[in-house]
Amino acid sequence: MAPNSRRKKPYKKPNNISMPSPSFTRFSRKKVSVFVSLVMFFGVIFLLGISSNIFSGVAHVPKLYSIQVINEFPHDPSAFTQGLLYAGNGTLYESTGLKGKVNLLILIVALHTGKVEEVEALQKMDDSYFGEGLTMFEKRLFQVTWLTKTGFIYDTDDLSKIGKFTHGMDDGWGLATNGKVLFGSDGTSALYQLDPKTLKVIGKQIVRYNGHEVHYLNELEFVNDEIWANVWQTDCIARISLKDGSVLGWILLPNLREGLIAAGHNGIDVLNGIAWDDNDNRLFVTGKLWPKLYEIKLHPITKHFDTGVIEQLCIPRRS
Repeated sequence: MAPNSRRKKPYKKPNNISMPSPSFTRFSRKKVSVFVSLVMFFGVIFLLGISSNIFSGVAHVPKLYSIQVINEFPHDPSAFTQGLLYAGNGTLYESTGLKGKVNLLILIVALHTGKVEEVEALQKMDDSYFGEGLTMFEKRLFQVTWLTKTGFIYDTDDLSKIGKFTHGMDDGWGLATNGKVLFGSDGTSALYQLDPKTLKVIGKQIVRYNGHEVHYLNELEFVNDEIWANVWQTDCIARISLKDGSVLGWILLPNLREGLIAAGHNGIDVLNGIAWDDNDNRLFVTGKLWPKLYEIKLHPITKHFDTGVIEQLCIPRRS
């Protein structure tokens, strides 16, 4: 053997190191397998989220509705409709307002003739007030006025004024009720809840659709646990969730206004006025200075729809 050569000693396992048991090895492999599965699952979710954002311009909108006209009724073409309410027995309460003209606070309208019934009194509004949204709670009519925080209460038996109140909304545009609280709008994206006893604001939600605030909420109606709202300057009605203020769907009604203009009614103003017949599940709509009031039925639109088009149609930009 050469002087500098050394014989390699055999490897000897240290006494303080133990090899893992077969059961421990199987457990470790299971942990790794579960971890990999979780990573893959959340990775797929993440990628789907990115894809939905990329392709959000073209999305399926299951709660988008067209309308079918069931009946047409005459409507006073001089009525600048601000609030509409079905009172049963073929009658409607309607609040109107228009600067520079005599403002009729409440109209009781015979549905099939569209005329104010002669047996009912009309309340004339003081020149300092402009009639707006209207609703009925416990046989009393509540109505708000534009550019003020003032509202009035009327007895439904004879339309006599029995109260005046101040609310906490920024303005008075729309009113509705579910029989428990009053809901109000002020022309912004806010949907208010008011205590019907004190008329003070007890809740507020911001109405949003596809990440955008929906401004210019106008006339309101409570329909099947939702608030339905006209959006000023549009031909759209928003169906709003009471849980979080999100828009659950849109009702598209451009054919009504376009049909009136085509028939020569060029002096009409915007769509405004929603009335719901809870007993017979009938929906009525009209507009400011419209000569007709319509009973309509909704039909879901199931085709793919560009959400940008819906935003353009139903969410006006703030001036």
